[in-house]
Amino acid sequence: MSARAPESLLELASRVDRRLDEFLAAERDRWSSFDSELAHPIDEIRRLVLSGGKRLRPAFCHWGYVGAGGGTDDQIDIDAGAAFELMHAFALFHDDVMDDADSRRNQPTTHVVSEAQHAEHDWAGESRRFGEGVAILVGDLAFVYADQLLGPITPEASRIWNELRIELNIGQYLDILGGVSRTRDVTRAERICRYKSGKYTIERPLHLGAVLAAPERADELLAPLSEYGLPLGDAFQMRDDVMGAFGDEATTGKPVGGDLIEGKPTPLLARATRRATPAQIDVLELVGNPDMTSDAVARVQQVIVETGALDELEEHISALTQAAITSLDVAPIADTAKAELISLAEYVSQRNA
Repeated sequence: MSARAPESLLELASRVDRRLDEFLAAERDRWSSFDSELAHPIDEIRRLVLSGGKRLRPAFCHWGYVGAGGGTDDQIDIDAGAAFELMHAFALFHDDVMDDADSRRNQPTTHVVSEAQHAEHDWAGESRRFGEGVAILVGDLAFVYADQLLGPITPEASRIWNELRIELNIGQYLDILGGVSRTRDVTRAERICRYKSGKYTIERPLHLGAVLAAPERADELLAPLSEYGLPLGDAFQMRDDVMGAFGDEATTGKPVGGDLIEGKPTPLLARATRRATPAQIDVLELVGNPDMTSDAVARVQQVIVETGALDELEEHISALTQAAITSLDVAPIADTAKAELISLAEYVSQRNA
């Protein structure tokens, strides 16, 4: 199963990338002229944000903005999209440390690169702690740069921006707690799914775009946009969960079965556990072992398929996507935005990368 990215998404991504490159190049020049060592943290931000990514958050922000009456080429819209990418980078830098991930987008993660730099120079202290410390600081820098790019905004927009950042951190806490406590409850897993990714990928970008264009229409716009954004956000993260369990490393940029090795508390795993026989439960107990072999990953994948959990989740993703699309029939936004949001819904729910 796969879907091609809409042309409008590719065009917007190009504009956002140019803005990010311009902004980060200026920051690199500013700080490296002060001390050449300061090029490294900004280079790491540039390496991550300009090495790939689907630019979905800028896209949903853009169509929320246009749907509420904003222009298609307004600078505030592009700056907001670039701010979302830096906010996402902040989350990825920290997430990679928490997950002890070696790679991201088929490249070594920042903490791995910095750990190797420490070891190569035979610096004092522990290489691992240095690498993780650098990645945390680089993530914090991306967090501040996101605010700087967004610039002065209305109180309505500020409230949404702050709320999405709180929700992101709350969701990430639930995720790591669910991993160590081996959460296998479907309701709780879906709550984690929504808060760690779904809301800040789709619902909140739509909200922010809408209030940037028409703050006076917030009461009219936000609820209908949630009717689209919440189910689609869930579908988006559930598609990520399928890729995290079954995706090809060359396509996803992450190890095969990475979510199974990390023990992620996903709705997919929760459904498999709910359906499993005692013998299958024994196999699912392998999940979360950092020493899982490729054979063990394959055995867990087989159980997920045999229980019917994968088929059940695929049906749920389709139903959520259709609910999101149907909600647009009565949404008080421009028809051009509705058409693009339908295309984006089909893409995010069917993609394989």
